[in-house]
Amino acid sequence: MAVEDEAIALNRTHWDDRAAIHARDADGFYRVAEFKSGGDTLSAIEGAEVGDVAGLRILHLQCHLGLDTLSLARRGATVTGVDFSARALSFARELAEGAGLTATFVEGDVRAVRTLVSDPFDLVFATWGVLCWVPDSRAWMQNAASLLAPGGRLYLADTHPTSAQFDEVPDASGTARLMVAEPWRTAIDKPLVLTQRQTYTGDPTPIAHAECREWLHPLSDILAAVDDAGLVLQMFHEHEATTYRQFRSMRRGPDGLWRMPPGRPKVPHAFSLMAVKLR
Repeated sequence: MAVEDEAIALNRTHWDDRAAIHARDADGFYRVAEFKSGGDTLSAIEGAEVGDVAGLRILHLQCHLGLDTLSLARRGATVTGVDFSARALSFARELAEGAGLTATFVEGDVRAVRTLVSDPFDLVFATWGVLCWVPDSRAWMQNAASLLAPGGRLYLADTHPTSAQFDEVPDASGTARLMVAEPWRTAIDKPLVLTQRQTYTGDPTPIAHAECREWLHPLSDILAAVDDAGLVLQMFHEHEATTYRQFRSMRRGPDGLWRMPPGRPKVPHAFSLMAVKLR
């Protein structure tokens, strides 16, 4: 088995464990209770950038619990979500049924998405925790583009590669500082070897299978992948805010996004892009 195949298998087990923890997150990061009450879980970033989706056929890659997938359905789209975690998709289907929303959820490796779904889509949507779990950003982009109808768009929002290199450590005065801790890119066969014993929602429950693998893709690779896939970039934004508490000193704003406190040097913590398939 290739290194990347072993890594994906390891990550699938890891994310099954995370899904069980996240599904209990009624009032926290995933806002499950809010969604069940009729709310929308899209963040302020993609909520503003994705535009009107009513009537669109949308493919949501790496959809996890399906909350954002179903939020798009609630906005009037016809949605299909793909994820490799059976446990996450089981929760997503239950959530759809309970909310009275129609959605298709497909289990499988995103690298093989063209064998999992066939209909052309008006929008391929992927956000937050996407590319770090993908060995090859160019292959991911080509797969996404191949599933778009002519005139269809790809929307991607994710952690900024620069921010992903940092760790937060105290300096000699005890002040927390961002320090470069990871390389700027990783090879397909040499992912980061990580042990994540707890998830990012704040739930203290230990992750039973804590070991996982991640890949780092620089912006140059991501933007080159857009062009290589035959897509035309329409929008690219870098954001000083992100959707989760990436570093301990971050503070949450009224818009629900996390930022470094005033007086700290600014770095981009997220990026978003929109690209169109012309033919």
